[in-house]
Amino acid sequence: MTHFADMIDGYRRFRDGGWQQQRDRWDELAEGQSPKVMVIACSDSRVEPSQIFDTNPGEIFVVRNVAALVPPFETTPGRHGVSAALEFAVQFLKVEEIVVMGHGLCGGCHAALHKSMEGAEPGRGGFIADWIAMLDEASEAVRGTYGDIDNREAGRAMEMAAVRVSIANLRTFPCIQEKEKRGTLRLRGAFFAISDGVLHLMDDATGEFAPA
Repeated sequence: MTHFADMIDGYRRFRDGGWQQQRDRWDELAEGQSPKVMVIACSDSRVEPSQIFDTNPGEIFVVRNVAALVPPFETTPGRHGVSAALEFAVQFLKVEEIVVMGHGLCGGCHAALHKSMEGAEPGRGGFIADWIAMLDEASEAVRGTYGDIDNREAGRAMEMAAVRVSIANLRTFPCIQEKEKRGTLRLRGAFFAISDGVLHLMDDATGEFAPA
């Protein structure tokens, strides 16, 4: 198991190896960033976007949270972390694509499907419950379709449904609507299966997923 002391050892290897070998790239990044793609992924430690897509620093702008969720556009008071990151990526970095990447064996999606956090107090699962409440309608639909929600087929259906929810919520943002209409921004859905390492892409027209 990796602890912070092990991470410091890793930093030293990076500083003496990769950083030195790519000094020109790091000097360029010190001047600013200009990624073309934003990736919204889960915080799950098993799903690292830069590793899955084999990208280098500065190539993708990444936001990670429980179940890779995007809340709908709203202007109520609060600390809107995902919305702030979206605004920065779309309006200031001017990314050309946004990828929502769900994944297999997602704990947040499992909790949404089984309602295992429902009624919990903040600090004891309540924050999670409030967050994944965005999936209530989707989870109800999955439960209505599958007689046994404990099998992997139902779990994967929930995980893919969550990607569709986030894509739909992205389209509630006026700046995204405008850029999609102009053809300067494209939304993409993706799903990474931890068990076999296969990346699936969502068809824009049908919402169905197929291996890349």
